[in-house]
Amino acid sequence: MYDSTEEFLPEPDSQHARDWVRILAKYREPSLARSSFELAVTLGPFVVLWALAWGSLAISPWLTLLISVVNSAFLLRLFCIQHDCGHSAFFANRTAGDWLGRVLGVLTLTPYDVWRRSHAIHHSASGNLGRRGMGDINTLTVAEYRALPPVRRMLYRMYRHPIVLFGIGPGYTFFLENRLPFGFTHKAKYWISSMGTNSGIFAMLGGIWYFGGLMPILLIFVPTTLLAATAGVWLFYVQHQFETTCWDHEPDWDVHDAALHGSSHYVLPPVLQWLSANIGIHHVHHLYSRIPFYRLPEVLRDQPSLAESNRMTIRQSIQTARLHLWDENSKRLLSFAQAKKA
Repeated sequence: MYDSTEEFLPEPDSQHARDWVRILAKYREPSLARSSFELAVTLGPFVVLWALAWGSLAISPWLTLLISVVNSAFLLRLFCIQHDCGHSAFFANRTAGDWLGRVLGVLTLTPYDVWRRSHAIHHSASGNLGRRGMGDINTLTVAEYRALPPVRRMLYRMYRHPIVLFGIGPGYTFFLENRLPFGFTHKAKYWISSMGTNSGIFAMLGGIWYFGGLMPILLIFVPTTLLAATAGVWLFYVQHQFETTCWDHEPDWDVHDAALHGSSHYVLPPVLQWLSANIGIHHVHHLYSRIPFYRLPEVLRDQPSLAESNRMTIRQSIQTARLHLWDENSKRLLSFAQAKKA
């Protein structure tokens, strides 16, 4: 049984959620030198590992795959940098951040302007039961699930199964769904973003094919991208899908309460925290998304109560994959079995 009293420490109750916005504002300014350094130590190893993987094709395909697995972690970190660009948190100059985000979008297979808009909707509506469906994991309430006909219940259960969410889902999202601006097809800006990114991807793949044939694509590009996508989807999942997360209908919903109480603090080993660009400190990020990722640990150092909020270890996070339905009565995310007993 998933027990929140065992999993999560008490929330910081000395401050109201809205008060944290004023406190956290002092951490928002990025450093050009630090941002440039973080980009260099992420993009540099990514390019070097790509070259090493390519060179290893003449030695062993298994060595190539091994290098690709390692390099997927740096691609994940590049996506996290792109994520900061989308929040205007990486460079003080927004134009520079946007263009860096667009370039990185070719490597991450993510059209930057489309993603930035959908992610902004996610931040503005996170935890709002009346505004689900854009930039989040589809989550039904217990009552909504019970009201579905049997076929739609089965489809929802299939969707929430780990094989679909973390096996099929990442590949579908990044290789297929991201090729079109779903949800924003009415605006030319987002078509330009999608088609521009697609053109960059096809040009990149065409160059790889021309110089190396099919094997670099199959043994380097595909596994590197797919593993990074899978890790990214998992991180996004555990950031909001835990038992004591926060969902409400308006007018009870508040964006700051949802940010503080509905986002996890994913405590990772130092290496994994670095490779994921501190995105596990997600409750702070949702409270103030303009804080650069490299300043998030500084926030926890200065604000101990936030450091103890919604803590989740890797072992504890694995149990969240069993949770599927929001119970409006107990204010808990439940498994199908728990919901049946409720």
